[in-house]
Amino acid sequence: MNYTRRYDIDSLRVIAFGLLIFYHVGMFFVPWWFHIKNSVIYEGMVFPMLFLNQWRLSLLFVISGMGTYYAFQKRNGRQFAAERMKRLFIPFIFGVIFIVPPQIYYERLDKGEFSGSYIDFLTTQPFNAPYPEGNISWHHLWFILYLLLFSLILIPVFQYLKKHPDAWIIHSLKRLIQKTFGLYIFIIPLFVWRICLFHAYPPTNALVNDWYNLINYCTLFFSGFLLLSLKDSYWNAVTNNRQVYLAGGVAGFTFLMLLMYMTADFIGKQYISHFIRAFNCWSWILALSGYAAVYLNKPGKALAYANEAVYPFYILHQTIIMALGYYLKDVPTGFLPKFSLMVVGTFGITWIIYEFGIRRYRWIRPLFGMKPKT
Repeated sequence: MNYTRRYDIDSLRVIAFGLLIFYHVGMFFVPWWFHIKNSVIYEGMVFPMLFLNQWRLSLLFVISGMGTYYAFQKRNGRQFAAERMKRLFIPFIFGVIFIVPPQIYYERLDKGEFSGSYIDFLTTQPFNAPYPEGNISWHHLWFILYLLLFSLILIPVFQYLKKHPDAWIIHSLKRLIQKTFGLYIFIIPLFVWRICLFHAYPPTNALVNDWYNLINYCTLFFSGFLLLSLKDSYWNAVTNNRQVYLAGGVAGFTFLMLLMYMTADFIGKQYISHFIRAFNCWSWILALSGYAAVYLNKPGKALAYANEAVYPFYILHQTIIMALGYYLKDVPTGFLPKFSLMVVGTFGITWIIYEFGIRRYRWIRPLFGMKPKT
């Protein structure tokens, strides 16, 4: 079966992962916890970081669900599971063993919990307990692990929808999204999960008892698959109503900021906050999808290169940020020079490793989730 490639999805994927690098560099400068912090904290960074934080990861899981839709159309359940193990499990294990330990090393140095070379760290420190007490962790690679679990668990559902393209849920959604606000039906489960799970199981990315993250992100991942199952009905809806969704995102984030900085409590404030967060997140996902469909659905050599590089960049980027952060945290410069240096340094060093150490070698490519070189 032939499928027309959606270059706007590729573009959104590249943009979303690019923003992730900016976000993780930003974590070095804001008051929130991060593995290594700059010697000076900048409160002014909180607002743009909050803006990105509302939808960046959710968008990545939705895009991953969309990519899964295309991948599943070309394979049966067993083939899809094997492909997911190659593209997700192998890079995850490789990353936990070789990419994450340097991050822990620099954090131990920064906190005064270790002194010495990296070789000394590997040979003298115990790797027999989970982080933060021990030195075993998946750090930012939790995204890959969660994506793998969602992909495997939902295979029966994917198979059913593939065999029944006119299933009741598809038929009902196609009718519903003909209405301007029809796609907002998807915020209902996001709102429910926040009410029922967010406070009982705060996000940890640790897998065990991380029920809010697991259920919320699995819902977003499946939503991406479901949206593409609607085919042209979905694309018509997001392109025709993109301005409505953009207005919803602007209004949602504005109200969210007002609630966050409002000191007075009132009945229902917590429920209103949860609803606005779900509404704001989904509005930006729809708005970005709509504008990308109109302006970014076109091929290009740069997009093809970037789309292939995204996965290795994701695996490598946080280790580069931690190393740069450790050596730059006490350098007496202002915010803009240091932020720019870390962003350019992260992209530049990661690109050098990718271009000259990964992309050209067939036996290394699978370790970073890349397809065989053709």
